[in-house]
Amino acid sequence: MNLSINAQVKNDDNSNSNKTYTIENCVNKFSTDKTVNTRVGYQYWFADKDFLDGRTLKMSVVAPHKSTHAPHKHIEDEFFFVLEGTAKFYLDGKSTIVEAYTSLYCPSNMMHGISNAGDTELKYLVIKKYQKK
Repeated sequence: MNLSINAQVKNDDNSNSNKTYTIENCVNKFSTDKTVNTRVGYQYWFADKDFLDGRTLKMSVVAPHKSTHAPHKHIEDEFFFVLEGTAKFYLDGKSTIVEAYTSLYCPSNMMHGISNAGDTELKYLVIKKYQKK
C-alpha cells in the first residue's frame, strides 16, 4: 500500500514545487546512533527545519544540574514539553521548577532558558518554527 501525499511547498523564490511525504519520511523513531552530542547531553531531531517549512521537533537531554545555554532570546517563539526529570524554566526575570508532563511556552523576543534542576537526566521536547533567511 502506497501512503504518499503530495503537498505544495513554497520555495524562497516564490515558486511551487511538489514535495512527497511517505510513510518512510513521516515516521521517525528515536535512534541513539542519530543523536547529536552537546556539551551537557545530547539532542535528537524528530523533524529538522528542512523537513517542513522551518517547523521543528527536537528532544533535548540534559545532565543533572546543567543547562544547554544561558538565558537568551530570539525572534521565534518556542514550546517546551518536559518528558522526564525536573526542569527549571526561566522567563522574563522569573523562574519556576516543573516536573514531567508540563508544557512551557516562550513568546517571541522574551528572555528564557531551561535547565536541569534535578539529580537525573532531564528530557524535553522543543517545538519551534525557524524564520526563513
